[in-house]
Amino acid sequence: MNKEQMTIKALFDTSKTQAGRRLSKYTYPWEVLPHIGEIAEAIGKRLPQDEYNHLGKNIWIHKSVNVPPTVALRGPAVIGPKTEIRNGAFIRGNVIAGEGVVIGNSAELKNVILFDGVQVPHFNYVGDSILGYKAHMGAGAVTSNVKADKDLVKIHAEDGDIETELKKVGAFIGDEGEIGCNSVLNPGTVIGKNSNVYPLSSVRGCVNANSIYKKEGEIVEKEER
Repeated sequence: MNKEQMTIKALFDTSKTQAGRRLSKYTYPWEVLPHIGEIAEAIGKRLPQDEYNHLGKNIWIHKSVNVPPTVALRGPAVIGPKTEIRNGAFIRGNVIAGEGVVIGNSAELKNVILFDGVQVPHFNYVGDSILGYKAHMGAGAVTSNVKADKDLVKIHAEDGDIETELKKVGAFIGDEGEIGCNSVLNPGTVIGKNSNVYPLSSVRGCVNANSIYKKEGEIVEKEER
């Protein structure tokens, strides 16, 4: 995957998120990470009061969303219509979740944008990441957002590394990406549109669009149907 294939335009249909207009200011998705909180607050302040409940200082939840009493919420956060939040979810702040999202039991979210239709339904940790339209993480799949040596994260493109200047960078999953159960996406992982990752994978680096990640060193293109 080259640098052009890692851009926001290449990975995401930005019409499928409340943050779409604001994402257009940036070239690469990791550039957005330090600004998710302020973007969430800017969106929240413009939401129609008759459609959203405004909780505390900076949490906005669409009135169609049921929040179980076991859910922990911190702002800034925007939760869109028809989203399902299940028991034990931990929304830690700087979270923008679109329409029809599933935030599962014991799922933990921190500094993320979830486009419309994203599913993180079972025991997922998603931090410092952006998940595109209808991206899905299987049970137990997580994003790792800090390197073991605590160095700043680099994005490894075919045409050269990109310095993020950030210590915490998770993963960027393109539209309709599918991550298999109990997989780990290591810091700075980029998954192209319509790509699949096999269960129990540890993914480093980047996976091209329309591909299948079977294991390290074995990535194949999807066959046309």
